[in-house]
Amino acid sequence: MNWLIDFWRSSIGGKVIMAITGLLLFGFVVAHLLGNLQLLSGPDKINAYAKMLHDLGPLLWVMRIGLLVVFVLHVATGIRLARANKAARPVAYAKEATIQASFASRSMVLSGLSLLVFVVYHLLHFTLGVTNPGHSALKAAGAGGHDVYAMVTASFSVPAIAIAYMAFQAVLFLHLSHGVQSLAQTLGLNHRRYSPMVRTLAYLLAAAIAGGNAFLPFAVLSGIVKVAS
Repeated sequence: MNWLIDFWRSSIGGKVIMAITGLLLFGFVVAHLLGNLQLLSGPDKINAYAKMLHDLGPLLWVMRIGLLVVFVLHVATGIRLARANKAARPVAYAKEATIQASFASRSMVLSGLSLLVFVVYHLLHFTLGVTNPGHSALKAAGAGGHDVYAMVTASFSVPAIAIAYMAFQAVLFLHLSHGVQSLAQTLGLNHRRYSPMVRTLAYLLAAAIAGGNAFLPFAVLSGIVKVAS
């Protein structure tokens, strides 16, 4: 185990771990969005999808815990690398150099911590039913599980909840837009010929994911998706 810790503590090891955990988390947010978009197809689709996940039994919780470990490792490694960079550069950059760094790149630690808080809230809200126990108690008739459609639409029909979810997607956009560029740089795609394309692709992917997530609470709040009666 010592060599793993030493690898994590090294500069190269930290960047590799950031890339691997970031790639795993990126894959999750894409899969999560694709599953959640079934809300637009009505209660049967989203409830069947939820039941399929629920039928995984203990494996689902293994996946959830594993994902949480990956998330915490990603955030912890990011904080360690940021501190190491700051320690190596005790004197701040000149103003001109600072301007060149985007707001997204300068706020990666803050956006990462903010997303960690959001994930905890999201788990307490929809997975554990702590924040809104009345919503999580809704059952799907004949589906053998929770009425996820009713739970989600009831939650997002509350303006404060819907706006909070949409606001966090702006944070997700900032984090992903720079994270994808950092991943490409770690993979050796930092070249003046490719960098503009990578930057554009990063913004497009981040906008698609964050926009798709934000559209769901907006759709319920605006009446595009009807609240279950």
